[in-house]
Amino acid sequence: MSLPACSSQTQNASGYKDAPAVEIHRFDKALLQWLESGDDAQKKVLTDDYYQMLDLTGKGILNVQTPEREDFFTKLSSYYSEPTLRGLYRDAVSNFENTDDMEKTLGKAFAFLKDVFPQSQIPALYMHVSGFNQNVLVGDSALSLSIDKYLGSEYPLYTEFFPDYDRRKMSREFAVVDYIAGWLMSEFPFSGKENVLLDQMIYYGKIYYIVSLALPEVSMADILGYTAEDWQWCVDNEKILWKNIITRKHLYTPDNTTTQKYFSNRPCTFLADKAPGNLGIWVGIQIVEKYIGETKASPSALMNAMPEAAQEFLSASKYRP
Repeated sequence: MSLPACSSQTQNASGYKDAPAVEIHRFDKALLQWLESGDDAQKKVLTDDYYQMLDLTGKGILNVQTPEREDFFTKLSSYYSEPTLRGLYRDAVSNFENTDDMEKTLGKAFAFLKDVFPQSQIPALYMHVSGFNQNVLVGDSALSLSIDKYLGSEYPLYTEFFPDYDRRKMSREFAVVDYIAGWLMSEFPFSGKENVLLDQMIYYGKIYYIVSLALPEVSMADILGYTAEDWQWCVDNEKILWKNIITRKHLYTPDNTTTQKYFSNRPCTFLADKAPGNLGIWVGIQIVEKYIGETKASPSALMNAMPEAAQEFLSASKYRP
């Protein structure tokens, strides 16, 4: 992948209009072609051109360790033979027949990210279909997204199985957001205390702050899957939300069950009646933006701030809504 060298002083990806598009490798199409035809020549294409994706599919979706297993392709065919899944697969490939728009946007985003994180490796991008199983597959220099999760909020199968608050983010425009967020999480994995709310708030606040820099044409509300009303409610009630979090001792108490409620699409009505979901991310973004304003930290410095220093990060941000 060829990426232009640009100044690390660039504030976001808006300055990378001339960056080349990033190719999305269509493992999804190649696999469907074999599933529909059973052709040995197409099976060889899969093995020769997409071995890593077969391996990731086996481990992440089929619980089969390697394509070298004698029964690998039998299990692969069996998994995707279920009629509803096969129909979903065809619809997904049809919906993403052309990905030029995504490849151009990702080209600009990754050119920016490569500039601000020069030591990081930009992955080869793929698409797969998991049947609502493993949405992101990550391997050595490979990142794949399960495109059956982005067919539009009113897609019939979604309305049958998913609540409204989940379906908001199941549209094509969120795929690019998830590619960038997935890459950042693989490059900068969470290493704080998973059961402590503040640690996760700051981590995901960092991730989605960088996503917003890489995708400046996407509003932060859209990145989180918020309606305009959701976002405004959070702005209007920020002080009350923070007070409730502190009063209930949620910020520091190591309680995984409570902490995870802050990072679900399900509305956070346990905290306030009209609170939207993912409040942990929303508050985390506010803390990170205050931190950037106070410290002028670069994206690289931000992402490399020590995860065990969450309290110091909060103090340095001077976040006091």
